[in-house]
Amino acid sequence: MSNQNSIDVYNVYSKYLKERFGEKVYKLPISLPLTCPNRDGCVGTGGCIYCGEEGGSFENLSNTLSVKEQAEKNKDYIQIRYKANKFISYFQNFTNTYLPIDDFKRYVEESIVDRVVGISISTRPDCINDEYLEYLDYIKKRYDLEITIELGLQTVNYHTLKKINRGHTLAEFLDAVIRNKRYGIRTCAHLILNLPWDDMDDTIENAKILSALGVEEVKLHGLYILDKTELGNMYKSGEISIISKEEYKERVIKFLEYLDEEIVVQRIIGRAPEENSLFVNWNESWWKIRDEIVSDMEKRQTRQGIKCDYLNGKALKNKKYI
Repeated sequence: MSNQNSIDVYNVYSKYLKERFGEKVYKLPISLPLTCPNRDGCVGTGGCIYCGEEGGSFENLSNTLSVKEQAEKNKDYIQIRYKANKFISYFQNFTNTYLPIDDFKRYVEESIVDRVVGISISTRPDCINDEYLEYLDYIKKRYDLEITIELGLQTVNYHTLKKINRGHTLAEFLDAVIRNKRYGIRTCAHLILNLPWDDMDDTIENAKILSALGVEEVKLHGLYILDKTELGNMYKSGEISIISKEEYKERVIKFLEYLDEEIVVQRIIGRAPEENSLFVNWNESWWKIRDEIVSDMEKRQTRQGIKCDYLNGKALKNKKYI
């Protein structure tokens, strides 16, 4: 398997970065003073039913600091703690391409501090367009940076997308990935594998669509439920339930088995805030669940991509013609 040694059961992000840049690389989280088109009435109101007031991040420095100040402060801390020498500026919360292009350009250039080798930008699939991508292509070439767009898809099931009030459909995601590829910009797709309205068939279809599109990276999250959100109210009233930890582990394993082995996996379960949370990772540490998944895959002698045999006209390979 590419980018891996024989003991890895999936294509680990940290190892990809080490191979790509010659050493460990760490992300510098950056928070911008912005919102989301699914909150301000552009495509919807209220936001996704699981989203809290902080958007997709709960560990950033205050966005009252300039982008350069955030990058430098985080770099100094990470450099001392982890002996790091190379970094990726990571625009993490809310929708980072949902702001005027001139502001976007200024923020991106401020983030290119010393020893930054890449930029990662979280956004929505319906907030990607050629104007932003042309600029990122220019930055990529001028500074010799690796640019990654992290797209919040969550699921390919368009019925579930409506349920969670995403404000976009699968089509916008497909369009964004195709546009990213035109400019040589990497795509990382974010997925939640334990949304209440999804099942194992959706899990497998998630992997198949990402593989068919040839996305470069994927990041898996376990659903966490915040108080004072619509999902939190549904959880407290018993309207929804969460699958067991064992079922989540099975979904991750199945997802990885059907996922193209070339796709880099940033994570298979995420950290989540405990404060104001009604449900977080079955009250267990994220790393413990991750290690259990890896251990289960090793015991079964399975790995990422072992069932990725459905592309390039696979159905015809064993056909007998009369």
